[in-house]
Parts: sequence; C-alpha cells; structure tokens
Amino acid sequence: MKVVNLKQAILQAWKERWSDYQWAINIKKNLGTKGATWDYLNLAEALMEQALIGPSPNPLILSYLKYAINSQMVSYSSVLTAISKFDDFSRDLCVKSLLEIMDMFSNHLSCHGKAEECIGLCRALLNVVMWLVLGCAWYCDRLRELGSSASTEASLKACQERLHSLVSSIKNRALIHIARLEDQGSWSNVEQAIVKLTEGIGSVTNQTLKSKLEESVSLVKGIPHMLTAQSPPPAQPSFPSVHAFIMLEGTMNLTGETQPLVEQLMMIKRMQRIPTPLFVLEIWKACFTGLIESPEGTEELKWTAFMFLKIPQVLLKLKSPQSDKGQEFMDDVNVAFEYLLKLTPLLDKADQRCNCDCLNMLLQECNKLGLLSDSHAANLSSKREYAPRLKTTENANIQPNPGLILRAEPTVTNILKTVDADHSKSPEGLLGVLAHMLSGKSLDLLLAAAAATGKLKSFARKFIKLNEFPKHISGEGSKSASVRALLFDISFLMLCHVVQTYGSEVILSEPSPSGETPFFETWLLTCMPEEGKILNPDHPCFRPESGKVESLVALLNNSSEMKLVQMKWHEICLSTPAAILEVLNAWENGALTVEAVQRITDNIKGKVCSMAICAVAWLVAHVRMLGRDEREKPQTMIRQLVLPLFGENTLQFYNERVVIMSSILEHMCADVFQQTGLLLRSTLEGQEPIPYRNLLPAKEPIHEALRRQFQAVLRKGWVDSRALHLFESLLHIGGVFWFTNNLVKELLKETRKEWAHRVVELLYSIFCLDTQQITLTLLGTILPNLLTDPAHWHSLADPPGKALAKLSVWCALSSFSTHHKGQASARQRKRQREDIEDYSSLFPLDDTQPSKLMRLLSSNEDEPVTLSSP
Repeated sequence: MKVVNLKQAILQAWKERWSDYQWAINIKKNLGTKGATWDYLNLAEALMEQALIGPSPNPLILSYLKYAINSQMVSYSSVLTAISKFDDFSRDLCVKSLLEIMDMFSNHLSCHGKAEECIGLCRALLNVVMWLVLGCAWYCDRLRELGSSASTEASLKACQERLHSLVSSIKNRALIHIARLEDQGSWSNVEQAIVKLTEGIGSVTNQTLKSKLEESVSLVKGIPHMLTAQSPPPAQPSFPSVHAFIMLEGTMNLTGETQPLVEQLMMIKRMQRIPTPLFVLEIWKACFTGLIESPEGTEELKWTAFMFLKIPQVLLKLKSPQSDKGQEFMDDVNVAFEYLLKLTPLLDKADQRCNCDCLNMLLQECNKLGLLSDSHAANLSSKREYAPRLKTTENANIQPNPGLILRAEPTVTNILKTVDADHSKSPEGLLGVLAHMLSGKSLDLLLAAAAATGKLKSFARKFIKLNEFPKHISGEGSKSASVRALLFDISFLMLCHVVQTYGSEVILSEPSPSGETPFFETWLLTCMPEEGKILNPDHPCFRPESGKVESLVALLNNSSEMKLVQMKWHEICLSTPAAILEVLNAWENGALTVEAVQRITDNIKGKVCSMAICAVAWLVAHVRMLGRDEREKPQTMIRQLVLPLFGENTLQFYNERVVIMSSILEHMCADVFQQTGLLLRSTLEGQEPIPYRNLLPAKEPIHEALRRQFQAVLRKGWVDSRALHLFESLLHIGGVFWFTNNLVKELLKETRKEWAHRVVELLYSIFCLDTQQITLTLLGTILPNLLTDPAHWHSLADPPGKALAKLSVWCALSSFSTHHKGQASARQRKRQREDIEDYSSLFPLDDTQPSKLMRLLSSNEDEPVTLSSP
C-alpha cells in the first residue's frame, strides 16, 4: 500500500505545486518512515519515473529528488541504480539532467556502513558504469548513422567525462571489482557493452574525444586485473625505526658508549630483515637530516661530531672482522653512498648549512677507517656535483664546523696530556691553555669531539682535579692569587657548562679515586638546579657558619676593591647563598637601596663568575617557593647578576668567562622565568633562546599534545629531534604507563595494514626513550588488560592486533638483549625509576631462568626451534 501511496503523494505534490521542503515535510508526516526505509520503498526510482515521463524532465519533481539526495533521505546507491534503469538515450535533456544529478555526489562516494549497504553501492557503481558505456556506444552509433552533429557530440562528451571521472578513481574501480566478484553475470553485460562501444569509437571524428574514450575503455577493461597488477614497491623503502633511533642517539645520547648503540642497530636490522646497503643508507639519511634540522650553536656542533666522528666508528664495529665479510661490507657501504648520491636536495641542504662539501669529508673519514677502498672513495667523490656557489662573500671566511670538529679531535688528546702535567710550580702556562679553550666556540667544539669519541668523562675528571688545585694556599703574592682565582673560576664554569650540555652523570658516574668527594661534585649534587630537579632553599647546604657569611656580606657591601690574596674560593662559593639571603632580607625590609644591591651584585660577578652562579642557583630555588607577587625583588637580583659588568677593574679573560656565565645562568633560570611568562633578557626576533626547552604548548592537556605530536610524526613518516624532546618531556610528566598506554591506543586506531606497520616502526623507536621500563609496562600491564577484557577484543582484529603483537615482540627482544648490559642512559636516569622488582615474578630475567626463552628469542629462521614442552 505504501508504494501506491508514495506515487499518489508525488502526483498530488506536483498538482498542488508544493515546494521541495513542503513535499519532504508532508511525505515524512504521512508515510512516516525513517532512513533506509525510503530506499526500501524505492523513493529515488519513483521520483525519477515521474520526472522523466515527457520528452524533457519535470523540473519540480526533479527538485524533490535533489532535496531527497541532499537531505540524505535516499542513499547514493539507490539513486545510481535508478539512473542506470533509464534507457532512452534519444531524450538528450533527460540524460543531461541525470548526469547533473550524478555530479551532486559522484566525487565523494564512500562505503561506510553495513555490509549490505556497501555491497549495494558496489553493484550500483557497476550498473551505472555499464549505463554510461551503453550511453557512449548509443551516441557513437548515432554519429555513424546521422553524421557529425554538435549536439550528439556534446552528449557523448558529457557521458565520457562522467565515465572517466568514475573509473579513474582507484577506490571506485576497487568497489566495481568487488561487485564483479559478487555477480559474474552482470560483468559479462559490461563486457558486451564495451565491445559495442569499441566498435562505435571509429565513427568519432574528434580526435581528442576519441583518445579520451579509448582511455576510459582501457580503465574499465583493467578492472578484472586489479589484483594481479599490483603497484610496484617503492624502489628504496625507508625504515623509520632506524632513522628515529639514529635521531634519538644523535640528539640525546652523544656521550653514550658505542657498543650498545651498535648492538641495538644490529637488533633492528635483524628484526626487520633490512639489507645492509639500505640499512647504512638510512643511517646516513638520518645523520644528514639531524644535522640540517639541529638548532644553531651547541646542538649543531653535537650533531656534527656525532655524524663525522661517532657514526664512522659505529660502522667500523658493524663491519665483521673476517676478511671476506669485510670486503662485502665495504661493497655495501659503497652501494649505500651510491644511493645517497641520488638524494641531491638533502646533500645540497647539508652543504649549505655547513658551508662545505659534507659528503666528501665523510668519504675521506670512511676511507681512513677502511670502510671504503681508495677506488670507491675516488669514484663516489667524482660523482658528486658540488656547488661552489654556496661560498658567499659573508661566509667565505667562516670555517665550516665539520672541518673544525675533525681537527678538534686530536686537540682533545693534547689538552688532556697538558692538564695532566704538574702545574704546581707555574700555573700561568695552564691558564693560557684554558683561556684559549674559552675563546669563541672552542669549548663547545672540544667538548663535542670529546663526547663523540668517549673522552668526555676523563675531560671532566681533569677539570674537577683542576678545580681542587686552588684549595692549597701557601704564602702567595697578588699575581699568583689572581692566577689561582682564575683557575678555580674557569674550571668551575667549564664543569657547569658540561653538566648543562651533556648531563650530570658525565661527572658523577666515576667515584673519586682518593675517596673524598671533590667540592664541585658536592656542589652539583646539593646546590645546582637542573631540569627535573627541585632544590630546597632552606637546605643545610645553603647555610654555612654564620661568621663566614657576615664577613662575606661585609666584603661585598664594601665598595673598595675585593682582595684575592688568601681567599678560599670553595668556602666563598658555599657562603654566597646565605650572603644573598641576608642582602635580600635587608632590601625587602628597606635597609638597602636598589643602588646598594646593584653594587653588591656587581662585586659578586666582577671578579669570579662562579660566585654569581652560586648566588643564582640559590635564588632560583628560593623563587620557586614564592608566590607571584613576592618574586619581583629576587628576580631583579637574578637579572642584575646575569648581565655582564662593563668596568676596568675586572679580572683577566672576563669577556670570555662572562659569555659562558650568562649561558649557564640562562639555562638555570629558564623554568622559573617561564612559570610567570617573563623573559630573562629580550631575545632576538625569531630566535629560540634555549633549544628544545619549553616545547609543551601552554594550556593544552598533555594527552592532546601527545596525540597531536604523534599524528604529525605519522604523517611525516619519521621522528625529528624536536618531536623526540617533546615525547621525552611527556614521558617525564605523564609517567611510563600513561605514555605507553596512550601510544598503544593510537596504534589500535589504525585499520590499514601499511599504516599499522608504519606506526609499529615509529613506536618502537619512540619507545627506545626508555625501552626496559616501557616494555615491562607493555607486557606486564597493558597487554594483559587488553587480552582479558572482552570489550577490547574487537580492537585486536588483524591489522592493529597483529601490529601490536609485532611491537611487543620487538620491544621484548630489545629489552632482553640489553637487560644485563651497561647502565641506563642519561635520559633514562633523569626520570624516577620504577621498581623493577615488581616485575621479577612476571619476567624472571636472570641466569636461573631455563634457557628455552633465550633459545626462542635468539633463534634464526634456518634453525629448527625445539621446545621440550608445549
């Protein structure tokens, strides 16, 4: 009855000339059906039948159909099916209006919905393609019978365009392919229509139209072969996990040992079965990318050292010692460089950044270490078209960093020998060496070279020894007093700089041989603010004997020259915080004027910059404990201490020392000043004051920041240094469980195989931020929750579920292989370690464990794995 009523309702609406929305309201009111039931009543077909009775379409009833499409009363598949039933192509105006209706939605067809709806769309597409092919064939016959005619050609062109736009989309062709598999009979009708059209194409005189028709026909003919003709794989696939792991090591772990890095890389290579040439290529690609992206200054020097000094050593360890294998590896490295040469934009960008031919320098280094033969190196070098135009007049005199780093490496060894000599007789010579190290960017260059070659720890130990040297005073004159003050100050500044650039474990990891803790180590542990370390300003370490503090305050308050003779600098540094507290209290109570405070701060930073550092270290801890309104005076004191002093009576090498002092203080105060949105000093336009600091967007939930950053990384296909630092701070803030759980959720969202695999590669490398803790959380908490709760089972279906299994195995293998080896790296030690003991019962990773797991994890595919129990 409803079908009859539907037709009556359409006729009544036409007789009474209802507008489209009136018609829709009335029909819904009277027939009262919802959603898909309009398709069940064939509303689209009924409207079309009524609209196309005469020689030209009925515009009012067509407007009802368009309204039904736009308001989603009818599905696209029902409209396409209705169109494909119209077979009178002689009525040009009717065909034209049907093609216009198709245009309303044919460019955004989608198949989200129930299975039968999706199959319905597939069938409708197949029918409409057949209808368009028949239409084209009909107009071709007409051209053959009646000769060339503009109107017939226009109709043919209109049909051809719609056919081409439908079948040029791979997605639409795939849907038609599904319909073909569902119903072979309907496809044979399409084939007959194609034969008919192919015969008629010859009568088309317009060559452009003819070639387009042929192209459309070949696309339709190709549908049955879609699965056999797979798109060729990319010539050089990329390996995001190798890339990201190298980025991680270059950005955060320059001081790490080479051996664990080599083992981890070999593990990735084995797990992903990466061919050696592509593996080496990916390492170089990551190095070049990291170098190009690194912020200017220290970070750039660290990357340069990593790329030119550390990575060649890593490759040397990857090369196996046997002679035949060694030759094979050299050939693989050569092939990797051949591939790299094709990435001209990457090489050009690196050359532009460094103002030199980076590839040539790398080839020389690899040749020196025996990774490339002379003939290979010469051949590769000749293929690189180096662009000398990079050397503009401004930067022609600037020496390129790679050259400086390579020269700095032997210098490090010489300096270590010099510092080791006995300087008690004439310390002035040593002062000259240290002053030379402070000038320009020498210190950063030397530290980067030392870090990349594993000499930074001995470097730091030498400076601690040097810092202890001025403790011993015996009847000195003013000259030796100033030398002693400078030796103390320069070594103190250098050590602070090392800590801020490479982390405190470089200094603290080796206990002192004498047994007593040196002054700098004590001060570092108790008084120096670092990222992630909160100090108590009332701690006893900031409160030495009151007598010493009073004499220091009197000394600082005195406007006359500060005497250096018989000064015990270690004691002065320890008394400075208490003296600053006295001055601050006096100022807040009105006993001192701003000018008097300025004079005191000038006295503090005028001679020995270390005093200013000790003062600011305490002020930072103090300011953290104050409310926003109470911070003004201590923050003013910090600002006064940061700015250099321009006077005549400063000690030797003041300008060089003050540059390092300002950089150290800026790092110390970054967090405290950020809390209130203030700047320590105005930064230059577009320049980031401290790289990788304060990356978290303000006022955004960390969950959102993590999701957004991960999606950005996924779209890009690899992780850059900035993203790694952001992930690291989110891991630090949210904790291991929160971090791992949310990233696993991102993986389970991926329903396409290739994307799920890419997520696994990226997550594996992000999890290298703290492999062991994250693996324990993943295997001990997250996976059991997913596997034991039926609500989650739907998300563990094939692409994401299989991907999660792969990720878990990769993480387990990596953690197991590194479990007993080496220390946790710097970035992992910075976080509160979770209690691994809790997991011992879950994962007994000690030597008492049966060797089954070990055999299972380390087995090769070739070896049969036999287990004694199921």
